[in-house]
Amino acid sequence: MIVVGSGVIGLTTAVVLAESGRRVRIWTRDPAERTTSAVAGALWWPYAIEPTGLARRWALRSLSVYEELAARPGETGVRLVEGVMGEERLDEQRAWAAARLPGLRESTAEEYAGPGLWARLPLIDMPVHLGWLRSRFLRAGGTVEARTVTDLAEPAARAGVVVNCTGLGARELVGDPAVRPVRGQLVIVENPGIRTWLVSTDASAGTTTYLFPQPGRLVLGGTTDPDEWSSVPDPSVAAGIVERCAALRPEVAGARVLGHRVGLRPVRGAVRLERVAPDGGGGAGVLVHNYGHGGAGVTVAWGCAEVVLGLVGG
Repeated sequence: MIVVGSGVIGLTTAVVLAESGRRVRIWTRDPAERTTSAVAGALWWPYAIEPTGLARRWALRSLSVYEELAARPGETGVRLVEGVMGEERLDEQRAWAAARLPGLRESTAEEYAGPGLWARLPLIDMPVHLGWLRSRFLRAGGTVEARTVTDLAEPAARAGVVVNCTGLGARELVGDPAVRPVRGQLVIVENPGIRTWLVSTDASAGTTTYLFPQPGRLVLGGTTDPDEWSSVPDPSVAAGIVERCAALRPEVAGARVLGHRVGLRPVRGAVRLERVAPDGGGGAGVLVHNYGHGGAGVTVAWGCAEVVLGLVGG
């Protein structure tokens, strides 16, 4: 079988399929380190993804995996880190999250000026994690091939099962205008000693500001720009990100900038996770779509991969 795409969704799906005993190849235009996934923050939380109920189920399954991987952070890139999710209320999240997140509570005034939740969540160093996923896939007998796919008939001619994990690329590949980019810009700075993450949403300004401490750096964000395709960092936007972050954590002001990142989140009205009939999928014996995860690809990757396994007959 062939998995098209090597972001976190494609790699995780390929790992689950290969470890089930199948012979799996990844076809990818870009190596994992050049995908949108490599730019991600990446805090576990079902952000900007629909449908909500299914996304939470996929997220909780993925949480179980990340909790195990956090025992080897240097190898897997996964750590469990405490922080505040601003503008979230416990009564709104209790039903789905409280039982699986020990210590989930309302934040104090000292921790955050507004309403928020204090939680211990997986925070993932994506360059490390993507490299680890690829190594795990190769150990399971998988292969990675550099190929630009313009029609799913191409992999279908080579394999009886094709899994489409192309993210934003699915817009052109399968003619799906429902998947669209939501641009996110980040600033990477030296960490002045911040050990907890913070997400703050200002509904009136339409901004979400976050600080994610990663090994050797602090990730500052961000932006949410629908239908923006530019991958070039905007200096004025970067300055605004730093200013907003410094307003929340004054020690950020003056931190040395290490770099700038831009990623295009593949947002869709609802994730497309389904097996389609051969006559609707370029002639493939089995075609499964797994794309449109918005800003939560990391959060739901393992849960969605296990659904794919079931859809291909696992």
